[in-house]
Amino acid sequence: MKKTSPWLYIPSLYFLEGMPYIIINTVSVVFYGALGYSNEQIAFWTGWLYLPWILKMFWSPFIDGHSTKRRWLIGMQMGMAFMFLLIALSHFYNAFTHAQAIATQPFLILSLSGFALAAFVSASLDIATDGYYLLALTPSQQGYFVGIRTICYRFAMIFGGGLLISATGTLAEHLPPYQNWTALFVFLSVLFLAVGLWHKFILPIPEIDKPACCATANKNVWADAFKTYFTQKNIIYILLFILLYRFGEALLEKMVPLFLLKPIDEGALGMSMQQYGLIKGTLGLGAIIAGNLAGGWLLGKFGFKKCIWPFAIALVLPNFFYVYLAAIKPGLVTVATLITIENFGYGLAMMALTVFIMYVSQGAYKTSHYAISTGIMALGMMVPSMLSGKLQNALGYETFFWVTAFISLVTFAIVPLAKHIQAIDEAEQTFRK
Repeated sequence: MKKTSPWLYIPSLYFLEGMPYIIINTVSVVFYGALGYSNEQIAFWTGWLYLPWILKMFWSPFIDGHSTKRRWLIGMQMGMAFMFLLIALSHFYNAFTHAQAIATQPFLILSLSGFALAAFVSASLDIATDGYYLLALTPSQQGYFVGIRTICYRFAMIFGGGLLISATGTLAEHLPPYQNWTALFVFLSVLFLAVGLWHKFILPIPEIDKPACCATANKNVWADAFKTYFTQKNIIYILLFILLYRFGEALLEKMVPLFLLKPIDEGALGMSMQQYGLIKGTLGLGAIIAGNLAGGWLLGKFGFKKCIWPFAIALVLPNFFYVYLAAIKPGLVTVATLITIENFGYGLAMMALTVFIMYVSQGAYKTSHYAISTGIMALGMMVPSMLSGKLQNALGYETFFWVTAFISLVTFAIVPLAKHIQAIDEAEQTFRK
């Protein structure tokens, strides 16, 4: 393998991995909200977009067993460029023909189909990128760059969920109605094409980057990948931890952007897209990066099992902030402060979950194991997020946030399970060598 510094490709790989996720699962919520769809419609239908990240565990062995991770990730990056171009064209057509009735049922179906296809491509990109990371870097490099890759992934969320939303709001003042969204998706298409071409040129070719069926004697890649994952020790504890650790966040994810952006007379805060981009997308996600940095340092110094309790507290307790925001509706400075604190805690907590999944994804099928773990995590996000719109519609924002905050306490019930998972101790010993 040619000697290429990971600094030349790890940041851009994980920036491009994070960008589709934030666009498909969060920016789509803002997009449909701006076009006039109801909270219940938005939460339910965009909740389905998690499905590819759940199902990817079933086709990850195919990616493991056919071609190389390098070829897969470059191909999927080009595929994302094509998917965003399709969404841009469909929106351009709908905005051009239905500018006075943009929230049409045919467009909802057409655009959701585009997002769904993009989600399948993005989930495949996740599999290939994470697999390539585990193959191209040595174990010591993997430990060193775990914080870097997480920061770059989060920076994609700042860029996509903050700066691009602000820019899209500003473009609305200068373009024909709704064409600001067309411009956004065209830009994303060009971005993926350009960075994908860079990766084709710069990415090293690891000698061990081979189909799993060629690297092992077992030709039944699917069966062996699932068997080795679901028969590992403490698998019940592992599954419960991955499914429930982010349960409160799953209920909040779709509703928080709508709560911040919807009009005050609907019980929301009535922010502009520019304000939302600054507070939630930029300051908030900047706090996530700070939390990732602090979390990575603390995990490296004290280990997973010593950090998991304070990190879980930092994840759960700020959920009560939204009760205050819905009840009092304070000024922007207070809103920005509370959201920044909440996101710093989330950054800490997500570093713990990232390390946890990496620790339980080892062996010959580590790429498939990682995909299975993140697929289970996506299932834990999908179902609550789909129900959140109906729940909020029935309860109103303030009561909804009360219920969500108390439900999120389930995280404290599953944290003790981590102390019984043997894979955590074994992996920490390996990564600290």
